[in-house]
Amino acid sequence: MNLEFIFKVIDKYEWQKAKQSGIYGGSEKDLKDGYIHFSEEEQIKETLNRHYPNKENLILLKVNAFKLEHLLWEQASNGDMYPHLYSTLDIKNVENEFELKLDENGNHKLPKQFK
Repeated sequence: MNLEFIFKVIDKYEWQKAKQSGIYGGSEKDLKDGYIHFSEEEQIKETLNRHYPNKENLILLKVNAFKLEHLLWEQASNGDMYPHLYSTLDIKNVENEFELKLDENGNHKLPKQFK
């Protein structure tokens, strides 16, 4: 488990708006739940399969967790612990971004470092 970096799947257009403003407030689901949902590296594939099947125009953000205040690991409905950010995300804490393409079967192709 690498606690230094956490990951956020975000719609490409939401990410473009966040880059313009410098702050990401969360997706519609994040706003409804009261926190921004993140995943650890090992959880990305399951997150994509469960919440974003066959969805195009997605970006995967790599975020430095050590720079975030108001970040808690909490148990999800599947029993796993997930990082949740109880504030907005300052985009200066995003270390990298990866475009997620779909393969011929509709599965997201993760960058090589995540395989």
